[in-house]
Amino acid sequence: MQLITEILHPDLKSIQGKVFRRHAARGIVLRNEQILLLFTERYNDFSFPGGGLDAGEDIIVGLKRELEEETGAREIRVLQHYGYIEEYRPYWKPQYDLMHMTSHFYQCEVAPQLAPVRMESHEIANGMRPVWINLHEAITHNEAVMQRQESSMGQSIQRETFMLKKVASELLMSTSR
Repeated sequence: MQLITEILHPDLKSIQGKVFRRHAARGIVLRNEQILLLFTERYNDFSFPGGGLDAGEDIIVGLKRELEEETGAREIRVLQHYGYIEEYRPYWKPQYDLMHMTSHFYQCEVAPQLAPVRMESHEIANGMRPVWINLHEAITHNEAVMQRQESSMGQSIQRETFMLKKVASELLMSTSR
C-alpha cells in the first residue's frame, strides 16, 4: 500500500489531542476522459464516490457498498489499490479535537448504466448526485471554488482536488484506450 500524501487542514492548529479515527474507501472510475464523481450542491464541489467504513467492515465490501449507494454503480470490479491519503482536519463533535481520516483509493470499473441511487438522508439534504464529467472540468471547477474561498466550501475539497489532479497526470493516459 502506497501513501500518496498527508494533508493537514489549514484551520487545524495541531494534530495533538483527542482524535476521532476514520477509515474510508473511495472509487476511481474512469472512461476515457470522463470520471464518475459526486457533485454536492451544498459545497459546490466534485468528489470521489465512497465513504466511511462500518465497524469491522472489509474495505472492498465497504467500497462496493458505497459505490452502489451513492452512484447506482453495478457490476463493480475493483482493479487495484491506488494508494491512500492521511488527512487531519477539525472535527465537529465536542469530545474530539480533530479527525484523522485515512482514505483508500481504488481503481474500479462499473457497468455502463447506473441504477437508481440509495443516498443517506444527509447526502440528499446536501444535494449530492452522481455525475459523469470530464476530469479536467472537475479539476477546474474545484480549483475555482478554492480560489474564491466560497463560504460553503467543504473540508474535503483539498483532498479531492489533489486526487483529481493526480488521476489526471498518472491514470488518464493509461485508461484512454
